[in-house]
Amino acid sequence: DGLGLIELAGRTCYKSEDKVGCTLPDEAPDCTWPTEDAMWDEDMGCCAQSDCLNHSAVRFTRQLIRRGHGAMLEHGGATVKFITNRGVTHELVRHRVASFGQESTRYVKYDNVEFVRPVWWAKTPLGQKVWTAAMKVTEWAYRALLKIGWLPEEARDVLPNALKTEIVVTANYREWRHILKLRAIGTTGKPHPQMRALMLPLLAEFKEKLPAVFEDLDV
Repeated sequence: DGLGLIELAGRTCYKSEDKVGCTLPDEAPDCTWPTEDAMWDEDMGCCAQSDCLNHSAVRFTRQLIRRGHGAMLEHGGATVKFITNRGVTHELVRHRVASFGQESTRYVKYDNVEFVRPVWWAKTPLGQKVWTAAMKVTEWAYRALLKIGWLPEEARDVLPNALKTEIVVTANYREWRHILKLRAIGTTGKPHPQMRALMLPLLAEFKEKLPAVFEDLDV
């Protein structure tokens, strides 16, 4: 449990490990569960840490965020798989405190080249036609280069930012907060619309699954 690791690390600093547990032990089985299938954990002798709103890990994590003690958030993390375009991933991989695994255009030979329509697709019908025509020319050029003997790592030179790609990103909670502040909320400037469209649903899901860590991030 990510919150459990955060609490353990944080309480090690203050030697307050004895306070770990449900803050309402007598009422713990009646804790407010965010999901219907959540269950009392007999082995732990307490409720599941991230599910129980009364667990000390939830309260402790919120306290750390209020005090700006972000270092402890680095002990918990999440892995997310995105399906987007390569233009977005060029920005995403600039977050260096994270690990990335991305579909390779060097080794993947595309039989069918896929592109991601921009979120501003409906802006103008003429723009749709121009964009579509450009993608068709790109696909033709890529296939033609492969046909005359170019390797995938060579033919990829003609592929655009709109190329569909998949990327797996692993980062600690502190870094995810930083990414979402920049890429969804825009604390340092307006995020790219395609990036923001990708990050807003992620922020909503993080808020639902880990409210103690992400509930204070407002768009």
